[in-house]
Amino acid sequence: MLDRLIGNWVYGGFLAGVLLLVLSPVLTAGWPDALASAYLLLPVYMLHQYEEHDGDRFRRFANETIGHGVEVLSRGYVFLVNIPGVWGTIAVSLILAYAVHPGFTLIAVYLVLVNALAHIGQAIKMRRYNPGLITGVVLFLPAGVFALIETQRGGGGTLTMHVIGLAVAIAIHAGIVAHVRRRLHAHA
Repeated sequence: MLDRLIGNWVYGGFLAGVLLLVLSPVLTAGWPDALASAYLLLPVYMLHQYEEHDGDRFRRFANETIGHGVEVLSRGYVFLVNIPGVWGTIAVSLILAYAVHPGFTLIAVYLVLVNALAHIGQAIKMRRYNPGLITGVVLFLPAGVFALIETQRGGGGTLTMHVIGLAVAIAIHAGIVAHVRRRLHAHA
């Protein structure tokens, strides 16, 4: 059963993302704008993950283009990155923003923006499409910038909060790069 979940999480995530977007006016009614805009990043991310991972697209792309046949990303690793790593991080960001300080929304904001920039940078470097590029540009950039503006407007955009948000987002992405490099080094 766990193998099926690991292999098919993206389809449930896509459907959950659509549902969370449809329910967002009800769920976020009365929320501060910064928190509501950061909440929207979760279902937006789920839609992005569909473009990125449908048919195991991103993992196969990474293994072929970066790994040159070496499995640098396994199905289990992709699952861990996306479920606890992305969904969990955004959930913790929202909980901390609600309970501790509104600036914690910046963790979710920068997670989205750093991911978009990573997709764009990779496309420029490789001079080709990579899975997730389209939604990274079309969804992540406007939603991320909007949530960033709302966090600033709501008083959560202190320098410390920006540093925390950006540091967490970069650390998650750097962890993926480090994992890929370790896998490549192990097969060298």
